[in-house]
Amino acid sequence: MKIVLSGCNGSMGKTVAACAAKDQGCEIAAGIDIHSDVSSPFPVFSMPEKVNVKGDVLIDFSNPSLLLSLLTFGEKRNMPLVLCTTGYSEGQVNELKKASEKIPVFFSGNMSLGINLLIELAKKAAKVLGNNFDVEIIEKHHNRKIDAPSGTALMIADGISSAMGKEMHYVYDRHSQRKPREKNEIGIHSIRGGTIVGEHEVIFAGPQEVITISHSAQSRDIFASGAIHAAEFLMNQPKGLYSMTDLLK
Repeated sequence: MKIVLSGCNGSMGKTVAACAAKDQGCEIAAGIDIHSDVSSPFPVFSMPEKVNVKGDVLIDFSNPSLLLSLLTFGEKRNMPLVLCTTGYSEGQVNELKKASEKIPVFFSGNMSLGINLLIELAKKAAKVLGNNFDVEIIEKHHNRKIDAPSGTALMIADGISSAMGKEMHYVYDRHSQRKPREKNEIGIHSIRGGTIVGEHEVIFAGPQEVITISHSAQSRDIFASGAIHAAEFLMNQPKGLYSMTDLLK
């Protein structure tokens, strides 16, 4: 499997490249990065349209601003896209959904198996506990992470909201609100500091008891490995939109 790696000179890009180097079943055929002058064992291009190397699938760990050019690149090359970047706007998500009508697109806010298991457990808890428990989500990441809340926190909130069977209101900041908490709220709190890889905690607070489900990422390798597995999965799929749920079936 020949991979075109977008964001290859970023922290996650370097981790994916290192994981691919240990995997005999794949190789990085080319990279895409604004810092294309950095020494690399594979050719690096500053923009998707400049790539002149053949690849089987693209993995993206870059910046939301690059999405449209990556979608255009994938459609022109008929190349499956594994989109791991977070922080997309609603309009950008709609654009990638449109692209999935032409090519296979894998989109997930988190590539970790453990996190996706946490989401399933949180959904189960929400169904069992119902409206008697208040839900709060706390996410922690390193001080260089740009978007807040994390895409994973939103994935967790969306999963819980779907399990509740009703639309929930996401609250990101309470300091300006002088009123009691409402039952249809999910609180989402972001912490940025140091070199925290990624920690997510879901709190179900009810009458006289609290249930907590948490996940802590110890290394970026779990996300890189997940992205490579997603790429292997996507290569054999027809056009359409896929997620970790499909990979775990």
